[in-house]
Amino acid sequence: MSWNENLKKVPYGGDYNPEQWPEEIWEEDMKLFKQAGIDTVTLNVFSWASLQPSEDEYDFERLDKIVKLVTDNGMNIIMATSTGAHPAWMAKRHPDILRTDFEGRKRKFGGRHNSCPTSPTYRMYAGRLASRLAAQYKNQKNIIAWHISNEFGGECYCESCEKAFREWVQDRYKTIEEVNKAWNTSFWGHTFYDFDEIVLPNALSEESVWGGRLHTDFQGISIDYRRFNSDAILSCYCLERDEIRKVIPDANITTNLMAFFKPLDYRRWAKEMDFVSWDNYPQPSDSPARIAMSHDLMRGVGDGAPFALMEQTPSVTNWQPYNSLKRPGVMRLWSYQAMAHGADSVLFFQMRRSIGACEKYHGAVIDHVGTGNTRVFREITELGKELWEIGRCSIGMETKSEVAVMFDWDNWWATELSAGPTNEMNYRETITQYYESLRKLNVNVDIISQDSDLTKYKVVIAPLLYMIKDDLDQRIRAFIEGGGSFVTGVFSGYVQESDLVITGGYPGKLRDILGIWVEETDAFPPEKHNHFSYHGQRYFARKMCDLVHLEGAKMLDDYGYLEDFYQGMPVITSRKLGGGRAYYVATESDEDFRAVFLSDVLGKAGVHPLTFTSSDVEVTSRENDEEKILYVLNHGESEGIYELHEDGTELISGIELASGMHRIAPKDVHIIRRPK
Repeated sequence: MSWNENLKKVPYGGDYNPEQWPEEIWEEDMKLFKQAGIDTVTLNVFSWASLQPSEDEYDFERLDKIVKLVTDNGMNIIMATSTGAHPAWMAKRHPDILRTDFEGRKRKFGGRHNSCPTSPTYRMYAGRLASRLAAQYKNQKNIIAWHISNEFGGECYCESCEKAFREWVQDRYKTIEEVNKAWNTSFWGHTFYDFDEIVLPNALSEESVWGGRLHTDFQGISIDYRRFNSDAILSCYCLERDEIRKVIPDANITTNLMAFFKPLDYRRWAKEMDFVSWDNYPQPSDSPARIAMSHDLMRGVGDGAPFALMEQTPSVTNWQPYNSLKRPGVMRLWSYQAMAHGADSVLFFQMRRSIGACEKYHGAVIDHVGTGNTRVFREITELGKELWEIGRCSIGMETKSEVAVMFDWDNWWATELSAGPTNEMNYRETITQYYESLRKLNVNVDIISQDSDLTKYKVVIAPLLYMIKDDLDQRIRAFIEGGGSFVTGVFSGYVQESDLVITGGYPGKLRDILGIWVEETDAFPPEKHNHFSYHGQRYFARKMCDLVHLEGAKMLDDYGYLEDFYQGMPVITSRKLGGGRAYYVATESDEDFRAVFLSDVLGKAGVHPLTFTSSDVEVTSRENDEEKILYVLNHGESEGIYELHEDGTELISGIELASGMHRIAPKDVHIIRRPK
């Protein structure tokens, strides 16, 4: 079920900040919005200072005018709660709401996300504002969703957070003895005798920065702080959500996430959200597959449910080192790519370009010229017409995948806080490389978590499964025995949830499942590498090389070419277990290897591509019980081709397409509906 299932079409619009403009501009904005096909605006994102000018004074007069104007012009509203930036008077009168940074310095008023998540004062005022807003607009029928704060994030190391961390640790471990065991505090004589001796890990205690990389003396403490911080900030979201829910029980409530955002465990967050929404701001150098992976992550943390594309730029960002324009057609292409991977909205930041402060050169639907006479506005208008014509299109439809890639925040934190074997370890990059290789094979891919259901997939890939949590090993075993194919690789299975090594030989709980024993791991600087062979072809072995002994697995290929003392040892292994197979890749390699290896794995598992396409053409699908939608997107600079296995209707043009080969123009999109 989609968050907007009752709407007639895909919501189209985005963040509107009329409070930054005189009222005479508002009417002109309404005319331009209608011209562009805009039907949804997000209001009140950063208005706390104007809504609450003092302790007990609330003023909704201007917001009421904006809400009425938008409503009278037939548009829907996503109502934000404004709590992403607290008022200056609040910081002056209640300094406990200000965060303390990694170096132990108390912040002053400024920026945003500067509110301590455990401050009683901040939590009181934030909850009160959410409640007041809900009461003010509880009967506003065109509010289709509530938007808590904005892009939650950051860390705090104040005394309030330290006290809350101690309470969090006590709730997790119950006794100080269990804390000492989990954190291995006998190392360096760090034994705690009472919970009030625990301090936050930062530059004043266990953590430091070496050569641009964060180092910690106690990984267990640092990982638990990150879990705590994510939970503490999440509790702020839940606080406001619950206040709205008291007034509007059936409200649809969300906040905008940021895909691969390291500080917050979005899997835990998504469980508390009515629907996932997120902001898509890729780097100019990002491949189409990397952008797609972020969409699939957001769909994945929500257990496959459709999500909202809450923000994207119509043209250009302003905070990257080099802020390239979106080339003609790219805004449309990336909007449809979001829909292809599960988005049920197309929304922008921002509707009108501001004239001051740090985002005045960030793109907008209405530029500083103030008219519709711009390339960007014309592209927005054309997309608006198309979205109106295709209507609901794929709203509420699922993406069905036979292949899943596992991504886990605890593993992200733990691998990159690890003191060895290499500083070049990059968890997200390792996962991304496998995802990109799979997308080039034209298969749908789900991004799943360690607690996800594995049984609906044919292939599950966990390339860097360093930390094994809960009963994951048992579920992996059952998945393989039931006929599934499981792939993992170097530096996997080493530790349990507290980052304590699982003794008895690597890869720990996976040892008998994979049928191997990893005795040692060699590491290389970026300029060095080894080699291995697969199907007689030579490939690079980079970053790390495991020295593997077979214990029931079959060696598919080895280190060769007389390089180093472990020549001839297994690199790729496979073990038959029940009806399925477990694969191990004992090094990191490149796209040439992954293309061949993953083709083998998918082929043996019975996974087939959605269709054939030329190299720059992306294909993915969404479906329900009655029909299937195939999205074909040409990211290339020249014409592409793709194959249809069945007849279908191209929704944008209305043209009937027969089965067979078809051409698609550069930067173009075909959306093809066919009955199931």
